[in-house]
Amino acid sequence: MSNGQAISQQGRARPGVLKIWLQAVRAPSLSAAAVPVLLGTAVAARDGYFSGVRLVIALIGAIAIQAGTNLINDYYDFRSGADSNESLGPSMVIQRGLLAPEQVWRGGMVAFAIGAALGLTLVYLCGWPILAIGIPSIAAGYFYTAAPVSLAYIGLGELTVFLFMGPAIVIGAYYVMALAFSWTALWASVPLGFLVAGILHANNIRDIESDSIHGKNTLATMLGRAGAIRESVVLDVLAYATTIIAVLARSLPWTALVVFLTIPRARDQLRIVSRETEAKKLNLGLMRSVQLHLEFGILMTLAFVIAAIFKW
Repeated sequence: MSNGQAISQQGRARPGVLKIWLQAVRAPSLSAAAVPVLLGTAVAARDGYFSGVRLVIALIGAIAIQAGTNLINDYYDFRSGADSNESLGPSMVIQRGLLAPEQVWRGGMVAFAIGAALGLTLVYLCGWPILAIGIPSIAAGYFYTAAPVSLAYIGLGELTVFLFMGPAIVIGAYYVMALAFSWTALWASVPLGFLVAGILHANNIRDIESDSIHGKNTLATMLGRAGAIRESVVLDVLAYATTIIAVLARSLPWTALVVFLTIPRARDQLRIVSRETEAKKLNLGLMRSVQLHLEFGILMTLAFVIAAIFKW
């Protein structure tokens, strides 16, 4: 067997260390932290503020905190029984014997430490407001599934994700560039917040039966499948509706309307979520929600970059 690969508990070739950790941190989902940083930076660039060094620090810091959140989430979901060998997500590195639970927990703490160190660097460069945003963000990431708070277990998952992966990151990224807050950054963050909440909600719709059995009270389990599907529709509609309102109010440049190019992706996501009931098929709906957030966020970012270039 080449490259020092071993055999996992299931008898398959064990992936390399890097591949295992990329799977553990759920690398594809990290765009949910990167895109808001880029958006906040683009809003600041339109206002005449930009620093490449601060952008890199903020980007890596936000990704590190998201990676830490994913790892700690997996650890406590495994400990609570919410994620078992029959589960389809998120990373399954513990269930497949690729990493021990304690390794995943320590990995999460290392990721949080990296995010905190980079955050403190920004505090030194930009001032105490970054600390005021950073401390609650790390706390929310850790206590998302960790006791005694366990936000995801009491129906507060979507609200937490909306606040800390929408407005908190976008406004924070703007402040890192401009050393000031911006109503435009807040308006730009709201649609993205609805869509990142939609990612979590798609995940919870997939796991609705399993979460109900293990006492994980998400909005999806509280609303039931029909109600949860309606919430998915509402979250997507609100993302587009708030964009229109902000453009009409001249809080966003008219170029922001380019995000409507993502409507086919939203329609595809909602079609899967509303028609499918098997967890494996609903995984595709979850992937579509990740893609929708990424594409919407990139287009919104480009809208501000174009507005900055042409002074609109």
